[in-house]
Amino acid sequence: MNIAIESDEPSDVNGGRAALPDAKFLTAAVQSSTKRVEELLAAGAELQDTPSSATAFSALINKVTALTIPRWHFSMLNDAERCDAFALALEKNVRPGMHVLDIGSGTGLLAMMAVRAGAAAVTTCEADPLLAEITRRIVAEQGMSETITVVPKPSFLLRPGVDLARPADLVVTEIVDCGLVGEGLLPAMRHARAELLAPEGRLVPGSARLRGALIESKPISDLNRVGRASGFDVSLFNVAATVGHFPVRTATWPHRMLGGVAVLAEFDFARDPLEDGARRVLLPVAADGTAHAVLVWWEMDLGGGVVLRNSPDNTGSHWMQGFVSFRDPMPVRAGETLSVVLRWEGTKLYAEHDPPPPEVSK
Repeated sequence: MNIAIESDEPSDVNGGRAALPDAKFLTAAVQSSTKRVEELLAAGAELQDTPSSATAFSALINKVTALTIPRWHFSMLNDAERCDAFALALEKNVRPGMHVLDIGSGTGLLAMMAVRAGAAAVTTCEADPLLAEITRRIVAEQGMSETITVVPKPSFLLRPGVDLARPADLVVTEIVDCGLVGEGLLPAMRHARAELLAPEGRLVPGSARLRGALIESKPISDLNRVGRASGFDVSLFNVAATVGHFPVRTATWPHRMLGGVAVLAEFDFARDPLEDGARRVLLPVAADGTAHAVLVWWEMDLGGGVVLRNSPDNTGSHWMQGFVSFRDPMPVRAGETLSVVLRWEGTKLYAEHDPPPPEVSK
């Protein structure tokens, strides 16, 4: 059951003592962001006047990429299961003569897979200009420049007839994180199907399902919250904690799963609204313990019987699982059923205990 939840009360969804925003905090936050922008501008200025030395040029490029390109691109590209799944899905979905749109180029891998599968033309878009240039050069090295067009824009800014010669017969994307929604998958799919996809066009993935279960793990919880350290109360540092879900490779940390797996949410990318929302779910408790969070993972249907997942038992996947903390850890007992509201807002997942209304005595 999807529900709407509204609250005017500020909350620290990660638990611990939250710092209320004030002028000094906000000023410091702006200064921190400004410093990062200044570092990028300085590196860019250096690149404009790059010495002829290949070593110096490489050092400057490395300085920029360290600030702009996440390291997980390497583990993603080396994830054989992920690559094989998308390659197979495109082989099953692409038809001769198709125009394919790849949202989020990265290195252009999915675009090149689409050409190999038989696409007549591929447009691939990338919001990061440096990544787009890397993609353009990789595509050229593979001899695919005449078939693949690299557009250095986010998909929301693509204009049919300008950036795309015609609407796409198939849209493929893999802008997903450990919690599915963290890279803007839902709004990107919503926009693409309405503005960029041809009538009767296909989406890859076509649907996805979030699964999850209650988890007890103080070590994982402590990756994103703090109380006391060496006798001092440092809980104000929780102002810097990640809000909403964060990634964790569950198998590497001590933990206990406290109950069975439940379906938390389902998304049909062709038909569902794909707006922010929430769903109340009943999570079974199989063991006494302390529930620190809901551990979440996803299953994506890529079409043609190809399913990709980042479940805890899939230790070979580069994707981790999502740890969705409760505001406060909760004691639970075997045999209970915990009512939880899972919310997805923008690029974040949140979990809240939703106790049933008290019984009215007769």
